Amino acid sequence: MKKRFWIVSVMAIFLFSTILAGCVEKDSAKSGKTLIYGRGADAKLLDPIQVTDGESFKPTDQIFDNLVEYDQKTTEVVPGLAESWETSEDGLTWTFHLRKGVQFHDGTPFNAEAVVYNFQRWMDPEHPEHKGGEFPYYGYMFGGFKGDEGHLIESVSAQDEYTVQFKLKKPLGPFLSNLAMSPFGIASPTAVKKDPVKFAQHPVGTGPFKFESWKKNDTVVLVKNENYWKKGQPKLDRVIFKSIPDNAARFSALKSGDIDMMDGLNPNDVQLVKQDQNFELYAQEGMNVGYLALNTEKEPLNNVKVRQAINHAVNKDAIIKNFYAGQAVAAVNPMPSMMWGYNDQVKDYEYDLDKAKQLLKEAGYPDGFEVEFYAMTEPRPYMPNGKKIAEFIQADLAKIGIRAKIVTYDWQTYLDKTGKGEHQMALMGWNGDNGDPDNFLYVLLDKDNTRMPDAGNIAFYKSDAVHDLLIQAQSLTDQGERAKLYEQAQEIIKADAPWVPIAHATVSFAGRKEITGFVPHPTTQLKLEFVDLKN
Repeated sequence: MKKRFWIVSVMAIFLFSTILAGCVEKDSAKSGKTLIYGRGADAKLLDPIQVTDGESFKPTDQIFDNLVEYDQKTTEVVPGLAESWETSEDGLTWTFHLRKGVQFHDGTPFNAEAVVYNFQRWMDPEHPEHKGGEFPYYGYMFGGFKGDEGHLIESVSAQDEYTVQFKLKKPLGPFLSNLAMSPFGIASPTAVKKDPVKFAQHPVGTGPFKFESWKKNDTVVLVKNENYWKKGQPKLDRVIFKSIPDNAARFSALKSGDIDMMDGLNPNDVQLVKQDQNFELYAQEGMNVGYLALNTEKEPLNNVKVRQAINHAVNKDAIIKNFYAGQAVAAVNPMPSMMWGYNDQVKDYEYDLDKAKQLLKEAGYPDGFEVEFYAMTEPRPYMPNGKKIAEFIQADLAKIGIRAKIVTYDWQTYLDKTGKGEHQMALMGWNGDNGDPDNFLYVLLDKDNTRMPDAGNIAFYKSDAVHDLLIQAQSLTDQGERAKLYEQAQEIIKADAPWVPIAHATVSFAGRKEITGFVPHPTTQLKLEFVDLKN
């Protein structure tokens, strides 16, 4: 009896200690002004130049600053680490004047040499610290890398301690907007040189928050940068990014007080947030697109009539009604109508199963075919339930004889496999980064961006006609002239049907009423430097 009592006592003490430890940990997290932000998936890496996924950018947008940034509510470019800039009449030379007295989180100085170092590391595959990833966004936005025929940056040089000059090979219309994008946050050269691979797990920038810790698939913890160059910012002492893959579970965590704010709100829960006086709903018209990519290099999807048939077989209106709760509009083109350069004359493929069957017959597949269909498991703003949407599309495709086998992977594996072109069909989406059509059409559908292993164009669509239009548009600075070229490109893309564009979703966030200063951004870029918690 004594032995049994001793065991029970020890177990009770252990249980009490565990509960107490949990309470202490939660109390510690809440000490000071701590915001716990719930999201759908973990970051892939914390070096922003090496990733393309929004979950990685959420914490890195707090850690790093850019030369220029976007206005808090629009995609207008405003000063960042650069106080001012000017460009030559021919658009080939850009000169940036940097802020003085800014320090990286490791105490080293921010200056022109740091900017030059970052760009040289990004652009040059032979650079000793060009390691740890594929640096995909640099290639997307600047025509490849040093040595590539399409690479647009001739040189980056320090004119003095606080002046940087860029020489371009030809004008680049979205150049300034590109620099404000999340991937181009300026990193501490000293920290990168210590270990360019491990830097992606221990990032060092100049931003409002400093990296503290990362527990994979659980939390990323950031702490206030007491020496931030924007005086009075940030307001919070600590930010904790908490990964909760299921939207409903994340909403439950918000209601229970385990998190303070969340994204990826299920469309059906939007009304519940509106009706609850304890919470605030934040909604932003989506500069995004959710789509089904058809790998044009894999049979039978290399046949344009097959791709057109699939477009006729997907019932977008029913998908939006069933899975977006009306919080989206059907996508016709690869970019949303809120953006300049959108072609509203392009007509969508109507939902017509008879037409789809006829096209399959003309393509030589009267009895349909089997195809592997990648479906994302993590919720995204543009795709609230990828698995269910895939099953809905699967049922529609079965009506025309296409037998789709759905396969799923975790988010990081999903991105890796689609970036390498291993799929036949795959659900995917995109949140616009800079408000420029180039960021949708060139990044997602130009032949330049079929480079593996991190292709942005996962349809592997290689149209010379579209490429010529997009490259010409990049080289112009007149927005009206550029818009005409983008409109032409959308007509060709629609006819070639490398995608089934599905929806442009309204992006919704929910947070406790005590939160102030949060403003959702059209790019979905998350900025928490102005956020505060009322006592």
